[in-house]
Amino acid sequence: MKSLGLIEVSGVTAAVDCLDIMCKSADVEFVTWERKLGGRLVTVIVQGNVSAVTAAVENAVALGLKKPVAHAVIASPHEETRRLLEISASRIRK
Repeated sequence: MKSLGLIEVSGVTAAVDCLDIMCKSADVEFVTWERKLGGRLVTVIVQGNVSAVTAAVENAVALGLKKPVAHAVIASPHEETRRLLEISASRIRK
């Protein structure tokens, strides 16, 4: 099962920057994103093996345009967590 990396930052531009850093620095793939408060808080979620996800999140925290509000790595997500992300990702595909 793939691990998840989450990073929440203030602003869409900073979120896109974090995603770019994560994808360039490790073998991870974009899963979905959530925008709250009119895009003032944006959470970007990636997946991959645990070491790649950890490296990607750490690099985005260190090199991103803004300091993240929060970040996390979930090494072995529960199936309900996966289901929640699938619901979020399905909204993007529409």
